[in-house]
Amino acid sequence: MKSFTYERAGDPAAAAKAVATHPNAKFIAGGTNLLDLMKLEIETPAHLVDVQDLGLDRIEKTDDGGLRIGTLVSNTALSADRRVRSDYAVLTRAIQAGASGQLRNKATTGGNLLQRTRCSYFYDTNMSCNKRRPGSGCSAIGGSSRQLGVIGTSDACIATYPGDMAVAMRLLDAVVETVKPDGTRRAIPIADFHRLWGDTPQIETALEPGEIITHVRLPKPLGGQHFYHKVRDRRSYAFALVSVAAIVMPDGTGRVAFGGVAPKPWRVEEADALMPQGAKAVVARAFAGARPTEDNKFKIPLAERTLAGVLADAKA
Repeated sequence: MKSFTYERAGDPAAAAKAVATHPNAKFIAGGTNLLDLMKLEIETPAHLVDVQDLGLDRIEKTDDGGLRIGTLVSNTALSADRRVRSDYAVLTRAIQAGASGQLRNKATTGGNLLQRTRCSYFYDTNMSCNKRRPGSGCSAIGGSSRQLGVIGTSDACIATYPGDMAVAMRLLDAVVETVKPDGTRRAIPIADFHRLWGDTPQIETALEPGEIITHVRLPKPLGGQHFYHKVRDRRSYAFALVSVAAIVMPDGTGRVAFGGVAPKPWRVEEADALMPQGAKAVVARAFAGARPTEDNKFKIPLAERTLAGVLADAKA
């Protein structure tokens, strides 16, 4: 691990300004992803700004009947919150499908949204990776790609966004609230928060340099039955080959988002309208234009079968 300097910030604007003014600075909260990357020298920040004292660790009701979740709320606290379990059950199920209990105790809401890909080529510093070193190439293209993306990828990168929580938040149309270094605030729909890789896969989110997440806002509850089905190589502590987050209404309508298949939680609203027609129609629309490799082309029929299982459970 490279040496670095460290400070604790007292408020969000000060934290944002500190990261913006120090070259190669990073925020740190739970550190469940960043510290691993630092140990491997994939991330080598020269300065860390600790945000654990910002007081953003509460879940509050909003005026429109939704919830406002502080960026420092732990995954454990969020998944266990009575209101989340009752009204946003897909979020509880998605969070509890990820990592381990010990990691969920430390991982934060904001940090979970910002976790980086688990592509093995990104983690191997002997391999070319445009995310780690822009312009160096992508060893995953033409390499082992079983775990990697089938849609939304590019000629520069075929890695996937690895998380579970964000898939449920995409389903729920969450909004990410931020503060910039100059103190101005903005709200970013989660649909726009994670970027497709394009020619700049090292730029993973819509955040500007130094901009910090302060809250994630959920709209009022949608009702219906909530599901999160995650297919992986082993039953626990593994990232998704395919995951399906879905809300199914009594009349068969609903909405669906997929994880493990793209650079961001993958939802196509036009596919939601096809839910009454069944999984085949939904997946055909959601994965139109997919570019799977020989290694991972199984993910598309796997997504269809997983969604079909969800729809069968909804009717049971």
